[in-house]
Amino acid sequence: MERITIDGINLTLSEPIELSLRWVGQEELLQQLLAAWMVIDERDIPFNPRLIGKPGVGKTTLAYAAAKRQQRSVYMFQATMDTRPEDLIVTPVIGPDNKIQYVASSLVSAMLKGGVLILDEGNRMSEKAWASLAPLLDDRRYVESIITGLKIKAHPDFRIVVTMNEDSSTFEVPEYIHSRLQPQIYIDFPEADEELLILKENLPFAASAILKYVVDFLQRAHAADELYSVRDGINIARYALKMMHATGKESREMLPLAVERILGEEALRYLR
Repeated sequence: MERITIDGINLTLSEPIELSLRWVGQEELLQQLLAAWMVIDERDIPFNPRLIGKPGVGKTTLAYAAAKRQQRSVYMFQATMDTRPEDLIVTPVIGPDNKIQYVASSLVSAMLKGGVLILDEGNRMSEKAWASLAPLLDDRRYVESIITGLKIKAHPDFRIVVTMNEDSSTFEVPEYIHSRLQPQIYIDFPEADEELLILKENLPFAASAILKYVVDFLQRAHAADELYSVRDGINIARYALKMMHATGKESREMLPLAVERILGEEALRYLR
């Protein structure tokens, strides 16, 4: 693992992530995110955009795809209601020699390396955690580690994007943070043709008839304002395919079963 020394303090950096994700959707949304990260003058600073939408609509995939479009290293931090300021910045651990070592979070690692940080499900964090990020999200562009006493400045190439589920907020994001997380980019459920492309991208081995059946189911659910997502559709098709291979039965028998097993009996109302 890579280590870096700042003001005599040795920090162990987190590793970037590599995911098999590809954005199959509206190019306009990708361009909106990339524009938010642009710096067009030496006096300009990048935005800290937030991606908002229901679970499973592809917020993380969009963020990852935008970073990879720029050929940038990607780091991810999964926010929870238990996230503490030190979790976001630097954490002390006991090393093999029984001495204290300092581990930089994925956020700080991205700051130091000039990568992209995806702060996933940011509206699960408490105000105390958000407060530690306030100077990073304005023109100061730094965080302070109480544990080490370090003031850590962000590399000019550092970018951050925050994803937020519309229905999963554990805490209200404080107003002074809301104003720092701009612009807001909303991701809605895809149209039928986009949904089919996403399913084909994730399940290239599935027959078109199976994927179209799942898309039809999802579109009916979307129209009824259900929270069933493309991710659910992928799981339905994948499980149906596995059951077909296991039992030798046809898709018309296994697809309804897959819908019920993945989403519950109440989802059957959206089948033809």
